Amino acid sequence: MRLNCPLPSRLPRPGVRTAIGILATLALVAVPGTAGPTATAADSRRAPSADPAALRHWNTIATQTISANLGAMHPSGQVAVWHGFVSAAVYNAVVGIQGRYAPYRWKARGPSTASPEAAAVTAAHRVLLAYFPASQPRLDAEYAKSLAKIPDGPAEKQGVAFGERAADHIVKLREGDGRYQPVEYTAPPEPGLWRPTPPAHQPYVDAWLGTMRPLLLESPHQFRPGPPPALSSARYAQDVNEIKAMGGQTGSSRTARQTETALFFGGNLIAQFQTTFRDYAVRHRLGIADTARLFAAANTSAADAVITAWDSKLHYGLWRPISAIHLADTDGNSDTTEDPEWQPLLVTPPHPDYISGHAAVTGAVLRTVAGILGTSRLGLHVASESTTTTRRYEYADQINKDMIDARVWGGIHFRSADIAGCDAGLRIGDWALAHYFRPLRQAVPPGSRPAPASQASQPSQTTLPECPR
Repeated sequence: MRLNCPLPSRLPRPGVRTAIGILATLALVAVPGTAGPTATAADSRRAPSADPAALRHWNTIATQTISANLGAMHPSGQVAVWHGFVSAAVYNAVVGIQGRYAPYRWKARGPSTASPEAAAVTAAHRVLLAYFPASQPRLDAEYAKSLAKIPDGPAEKQGVAFGERAADHIVKLREGDGRYQPVEYTAPPEPGLWRPTPPAHQPYVDAWLGTMRPLLLESPHQFRPGPPPALSSARYAQDVNEIKAMGGQTGSSRTARQTETALFFGGNLIAQFQTTFRDYAVRHRLGIADTARLFAAANTSAADAVITAWDSKLHYGLWRPISAIHLADTDGNSDTTEDPEWQPLLVTPPHPDYISGHAAVTGAVLRTVAGILGTSRLGLHVASESTTTTRRYEYADQINKDMIDARVWGGIHFRSADIAGCDAGLRIGDWALAHYFRPLRQAVPPGSRPAPASQASQPSQTTLPECPR
C-alpha cells in the first residue's frame, strides 16, 4: 500500500530563529502492501502487532535524527523538546488504541483492532519528518523497514491511520509555542551578571527556551525558584571557594573518582537517558504501552525542566563560576579572591549559571519515572559516551547526588544552582504525576506485560527520590 504523509511546507531547521508554521504538502512513502482477498480467517483473528522493540528502535532513530540536525553536543537543552514531542505522539498513538493510560492532552480513541506497533512507528516517523525534513530519506527508509515487519492487513492500516492522527495532533498542539522566537539577553556585564565565557565567548544560546510554552506545566515560570545567594553572602563565598578548589582543570583537590564523575555526566544528558530507559524497558520486558508511557513521562518532564531552567537563567542571569573567579575582586565579598588564570575542567556552556539544567532534568525525570514505576529503586544502567563506561545506580537518589556533585567538580555550576535545579525538577515531576500519564481502571490486555511495580500515579503513593543537600 501507499501512504500519503502530509508534511509541513515552512518548518525551519532547528537553530533557525523563526516561528513554526504547519502547512501541508504531500510526500509519498512506499510501504508493504496490505493483505488481499486471499487472507485467511486465522489472519483476521491474529492479535494486532504490538512489539515494543519497534518503539525502542524509533527512540534510537529519534536520538540519531535530533543529533544529526542539532549536533551531538548542542550546548542547550533543546534536544529535550524534540524528544518530548516525539514521545508524546507515540504515547498517544499506543494508549489511544490499548486504552490503558490517559492520553496526553487528547481525547481521541483508535479502534481496538488496530496495531499499536504500526501506530507507534507512524507517529514517530511523522513527527520527526515534520520537524526535521532534511532527514527524510533515512526516516522514510526506516519507516518502510518497520512496516515491513508488521503483518499486512486491516490492523496495520488502522494503526497507520491512527498514528498519523496522533502525530498531527502533537504538531498542531505545539504551533505558536514560542520556539525560535527572538529573545535577547540584554543585561549589562555588571558584577554577578552573566557574560560570554572562554574559550569561545559564545552568545547566550537558545534564550527562547525560557519563554517557550511548556508541555506539562502551565507556564515557564511556574516553578521558578527563589533568587541565588547574594554576592555579599557567606553562602555565595562558600560556592565560589568550593568550585575554585574542586572544579579546576589543574591543581584541583578532586579524587580520580570525582574527576570521572564530572566527565561521566559531561555529555548529552538527554541522549544518555534514552539509552538508559531503553535498557530498562528490555530488562524488565515492558510491553508497548508501558514502554511508551516510560518515554513520554521522562521526556516531557525533561522538556519542561529545560524550559524551567532557561526561564530561571533568563530571569536571574547569574554569572558562571569562571567569571566569578576571574572577577572576584569586583563582587564586594571579602571571602572571595580573584584568580584570572583559573579554568574549569569542562567547557562552560554559553548560558547563565542559575539554575543547572542538568540537575533540573535529572530531578524531574527521576521523580516522574519513579512515580509511574512505583519505586525509587530503579536499578538503572547508565552509560556515558564521554567516558565510555557504564554505572549501575540502584536508587534514583544516587544519580541526583552524583549529578549535583558532577557539575561542581566539572567547574561549571555553583552547588546552589545544582540544588535549586534539582528541587525545581522534583516539583515538575510531582506535577507530571498528578496530572498526566495516569492509569485507567481496566484490565491489562492479553499478551501485554505491565510495568514491574504498582503503577503509582501520585507522589504520595510511593517513596520518591529527593535532592541531597
